[in-house]
Amino acid sequence: MTPPATFSFDTPGDAERAAELRRVKALATLVLVSTLALFVVAKWLVPVHPMFGFIAAFAEAATIGGLADWYAVVALFKRPLGLPIPHTAIIQSNQARIADKLGEFIQVHFLEARPVEAKLREIDFGSFVADWLRDRKRSDDLARFALRLLPEAVSATESSGLMTFIIRRMSSQLQAIDLAPLAAGTLRGFVAEGRHQILFDDLLRVMHETLNQTETMAMIREKVRAELPTLLRLYRADKFLVNKIVASATAFFNEVRSDPKHPFRGEFDRMVLGFVDRLGTDQAYIDRIDGLKRDLLARPELADLARTVWTNMRSFIERSASGETHVLQHHLAGMFVAAGEALAGDAELRGEINKGLVAVLRSFVADQKSGVSTFISDQVKAWDMAQLISLIEINIGRDLQYIRFNGSLIGGLAGLALYSVEFLLRWL
Repeated sequence: MTPPATFSFDTPGDAERAAELRRVKALATLVLVSTLALFVVAKWLVPVHPMFGFIAAFAEAATIGGLADWYAVVALFKRPLGLPIPHTAIIQSNQARIADKLGEFIQVHFLEARPVEAKLREIDFGSFVADWLRDRKRSDDLARFALRLLPEAVSATESSGLMTFIIRRMSSQLQAIDLAPLAAGTLRGFVAEGRHQILFDDLLRVMHETLNQTETMAMIREKVRAELPTLLRLYRADKFLVNKIVASATAFFNEVRSDPKHPFRGEFDRMVLGFVDRLGTDQAYIDRIDGLKRDLLARPELADLARTVWTNMRSFIERSASGETHVLQHHLAGMFVAAGEALAGDAELRGEINKGLVAVLRSFVADQKSGVSTFISDQVKAWDMAQLISLIEINIGRDLQYIRFNGSLIGGLAGLALYSVEFLLRWL
């Protein structure tokens, strides 16, 4: 069984409030004793002068009123004079009912969907998150905390089999990618931006430089010489032909390179676009690319590379978490700060965050409000009521004691009024 909850009386001002309560209690008791003494004296002096009858009536009613209110105040917290009078010690006797009603009241009036949602909508969660992240010290602390958790997360990933699942999932996703349309789309964008013309210019330059090399010209001359009749070889026609061929090709290449609208460039465009179209639709190309993809994914070197990358990453995370290097922490903190700056400047994103958090928290409160009601009820039932009553008396007992003063005054005035009416009736 849970032991009764205890309360601290060390909060600021409790000692002063307790002393003030004792002073007001003593003063209220003194007033009650004074009215009783005044009643006795005035009643004894009534034969001396009729005015003492009025004083006695006031004092008698004031004593009764003060005594009644003393009883009411005491009965609220405990049994007057320790007597087992019914309907006294009201708070202690109804602890369980008060606990249940308090929990029900909070559930109904504080945790209903509309007031909870209205209150949540007043909070700008997005700005709070942005301001929190923009603070460099907080971002550093968050990065340090994340780094302390990362090694354990990595170890859990390895030991739980999650890594194997991730690798298999990634492999299946890569196998499912249709590379042919992807490659065709990439090349089509490459052509649309005119980047293939840069490649074409480089190709022309390489061909020009290759043709003008001594070794290339010698090789072409030998080929031409082998095809010429013997008579022409005697007059060195091969050298003339090679020089003409190279000069014509060089002039053509320079002409194409210097003219962005040369017809040969258009032919090159059509050739490239035709290849792109076949790449995306020709089944032979598609099958060949899929085969290359499967061969690549099946290579043991790829698995070794993945293991090496993972091992290096784990080692780097462990060194970062141990404080051996602060590179990762610095970059993480910078990333958090940058995220905070971006969020601070994006009102639409902050609005979406606020809407999302309001929906989540509203649903959470709706699901848990009955549990909150039960928790509050159980806590109140577990309270040490003697201590709780002392705590209540310290905080509001002074005001309750003034009820006794008011009871004496109002009772005395009521008694005086009734005695006055009675006195007048006797003279009529």
